Amino acid sequence: MQLRPQQIRRTMLRLRGASLDGWQIWQRRLLFLSGGLCVGLAAVAMAKLADGAQALFKDLLGLSPWMTVVVTPAAFALAAYLARTVFPNSQGSGIPQVIAARAIGETRAQHALVSLRVAFGKVVVMTLGLLGGASVGREGPTVQVGAAILAAFGRFSPTRVRGLLLAGGSAGVAAAFNTPLAGIVFGIEELGRAYDSKASGLIVAAIIAAGLTSLAILGDYTYFGTTSATLPFSASWLAVPLLGVIGGLAGGVFSRIVIWFGTGFPGRIGAWIATHPVLFAFTCGLGVAVCGLVSGGTVYGTGYEEARAILHGQDAVDWGFAPLKFAATVLSSISAIPGGLFAPSLAVGAGLGAEARLLFADAPAGALVLIGMVAYLTGVLQAPITSFVIVTEMTQDHAMMIPLMIAAVIADAVSKLVCKQGIYHALAAVLVAKAEPMSKDVPALAPEHSAAKPG
Repeated sequence: MQLRPQQIRRTMLRLRGASLDGWQIWQRRLLFLSGGLCVGLAAVAMAKLADGAQALFKDLLGLSPWMTVVVTPAAFALAAYLARTVFPNSQGSGIPQVIAARAIGETRAQHALVSLRVAFGKVVVMTLGLLGGASVGREGPTVQVGAAILAAFGRFSPTRVRGLLLAGGSAGVAAAFNTPLAGIVFGIEELGRAYDSKASGLIVAAIIAAGLTSLAILGDYTYFGTTSATLPFSASWLAVPLLGVIGGLAGGVFSRIVIWFGTGFPGRIGAWIATHPVLFAFTCGLGVAVCGLVSGGTVYGTGYEEARAILHGQDAVDWGFAPLKFAATVLSSISAIPGGLFAPSLAVGAGLGAEARLLFADAPAGALVLIGMVAYLTGVLQAPITSFVIVTEMTQDHAMMIPLMIAAVIADAVSKLVCKQGIYHALAAVLVAKAEPMSKDVPALAPEHSAAKPG
């Protein structure tokens, strides 16, 4: 049977439409894969820079521990100045910027929060802070850098920017810790606060690309090393709710303090901070230096080495470590210098878990440390699933999954009694409010996004 010209034309149009649809699908996949590759490279570079900066600071302290009294406040002041004037929107962890960028519909306002310039500044100023001994991590900054990289690829697919931001941030977490599952969970639980079935496959693709890049360069590793700790079902299980309550309470207090300062501390103190931000950062740096001198130098930096040593019982536990690390992290966070909360929070939690041995001498020390890590991290983030998944992946200790889940649920409930809003979303609401003059059409944040009120 001979086809008519009209039938041939319709068939060709259908084939052409199918080809275009197929090309668009593969174009999106290539965007996410290419962006994930770049995020992996950025995460490795940031890890190397962070380790190098901390090593240099330790070498400096080797000359004299009192050098910190000069170096740390000066580094804080310079970092605060650069973050405010040269690289605005690079302050803090970077995760609130990503959440705010996803909530903002106007391209120029989004670009101000997650541009490549901001990402470059984030890396430079974060490294400067660690060079001065700031108690900050690199994981939160990696989220902002990852989102900025994927957002840059968004120029080729403007309608996918929100998905690209989510994928970039998730890939940043995965590559920073070598925890791909935690990257996925963090993207859903914290960055997105919703499940997007259309973007989920592309997010996984970005995480795979970032993870493989990190794996190829750094090799297969667990962040805190493999542990086989277990918690026998006995009276030692009382440590689970106890640490859940303590971790949730301490984490909630931490978040409330940071939100107070991040949303504008009330009264004369708040007015002074607003008009003298660099001097305030200098004062915070001096406080961190004092904490470092009292602790014998253990509270500086990310806290990774200290937490790992506590987890594996390599060093005798200093009972002042947890409160001093808590204080140093509070001071570093409210100073508004770039830096994340994950690693310092895990270090504080490790210290809390180790101190629980005073009450539970028969309980395995490693198990208590893992519970303390999850409880305090949950208290700070109010993201219980992310917390127990990330600690489980960091140690490959699946035998502790149930007690870690219980501790996370308890800590989350207690933290919400102290601080009703998640720290990242409360700070993101401030950024959205500031961006509103740049856009007439800013989507309203969900109730949990509303700005925090001091008190």
